[in-house]
Amino acid sequence: MTNNIDIMDELPRDKYGRPITNIRFSLTQQCNLDCIYCHNEGETNSEQEIEEEKVEKIVNVARKRNIRKVKLTGGEPLLRDDLIDIIDSISPHLDDTSITTNGTLLKNKVDSLVKAGLDRTNISLDSLDPEKYEKLTNGGNLEDALDGIKSAISSPLYPIKINTVILDSINVNELDDFIDFAKENDIILQLIEFHDTNTLKNGSELFKKYHHDLSNLEKQLSEKAEKIETRRMHNRKKYFFDGAEVEIVKPMHNTEFCANCTRLRVTSDGKFKPCLMRNDNYVETEDKEIEEAFDEAIMRREPYFD
Repeated sequence: MTNNIDIMDELPRDKYGRPITNIRFSLTQQCNLDCIYCHNEGETNSEQEIEEEKVEKIVNVARKRNIRKVKLTGGEPLLRDDLIDIIDSISPHLDDTSITTNGTLLKNKVDSLVKAGLDRTNISLDSLDPEKYEKLTNGGNLEDALDGIKSAISSPLYPIKINTVILDSINVNELDDFIDFAKENDIILQLIEFHDTNTLKNGSELFKKYHHDLSNLEKQLSEKAEKIETRRMHNRKKYFFDGAEVEIVKPMHNTEFCANCTRLRVTSDGKFKPCLMRNDNYVETEDKEIEEAFDEAIMRREPYFD
């Protein structure tokens, strides 16, 4: 059996020596919610959507380079009419196929997603208060999201992760409620530092208004934790206590985060995007072979915060 060290040795690396372990596809910029903090995966507006055929071609190229993990996101990926077909076409070539969704459309689609080959899901949920959730999402219904989470929990999808963006003066006081929710439902809670891809390194008004420093929270979690682990990707810390698993995601001004980034992104209109924070180093795929563009994108990767 090939061990994890052997697999890491076989992965492609950028010029900083960082292995590429996963591909993240933004399938659409469409969304049925309008969250106040959304960074649109660092993209500018585009109505064009990557074709199923191109997704499959890129996955095949990734597979040749021993990359076996893909995440599908948006916008809201469940708005793609051909999402099931996309998952069905790529999952046989992968060890891990996942989506990130707001969960509001998930209830009636879980069975089809699992049948197509989906392994797991991350679900965005930034408040457990219906009024606050409606405000944060500009009209979303919390019950729809909770129904989606319940459906995922009842399915073979595992693990279920909840993505919660911490927003100053909005949901900081809900942290204990979220931890209890994670315990009760046997799900992993990811607490994400608010990051606005338009901030660059100086910060925008939106960033200054909603950004909350997670340092004190990390300190509290480390004091309570029965065990602390560090993930390879982004060097993220995971805290385990009282049946809860809480992961901290801190991208802003975090050199460790960038130094341990193992992801290559593909935009909703089919370009390679080597870095979430940058919009000046896309690699087009229309006028060159996918393999050539793929390798060029890897070589264009560089830490944003260094």
